[in-house]
Amino acid sequence: MSEPQAEIVLRGSVFAVERLTVQLRSGGRADRHIVRHPGAVCVMGILDDGRLVTIRNFRITTGRWLAEFCAGKLEAGEDPILAAHRELIEETGYRAQRVESLGSFYTSPGFTDELMHAFVATGLTACPSQLQEDERIEVVLRTLEEWVDLIRAGEVCDGKTMATFLRWQLAHSKRG
Repeated sequence: MSEPQAEIVLRGSVFAVERLTVQLRSGGRADRHIVRHPGAVCVMGILDDGRLVTIRNFRITTGRWLAEFCAGKLEAGEDPILAAHRELIEETGYRAQRVESLGSFYTSPGFTDELMHAFVATGLTACPSQLQEDERIEVVLRTLEEWVDLIRAGEVCDGKTMATFLRWQLAHSKRG
């Protein structure tokens, strides 16, 4: 099989869409469209009293307010841990003393190469938030029990948030 031929067919402010023309096993050819993304971070903030720093984020793509952890895309060449600190401040108005990696995962590898870096932030102190002009975000502090109840009820339906929460649970569970 020959190497795929690639062409950028759309370039936006956050991602690009690439058309790959690939050779099939049958000898034919097919086009595949891939969303090329610079990567992103998702940050689970935990206050000293154990409450979680969550957000209500109006997502234009769904036309709904979603319960999430703060998140954002990486700038060109940006270290994910620095992006985690930045996004926490920008979207929640909290600064972290400690940010710990929970690992990384692909958000939807069927059509995008976006790699999400998950973090937990602790030692939080309040500071001014720095929302972007087009962001509609409200900070909501929740107990762990409230958050789990929201997930069980299906009210948390953001994949990156659920994956980050699961990574945190697995990292902090007692192993027998």
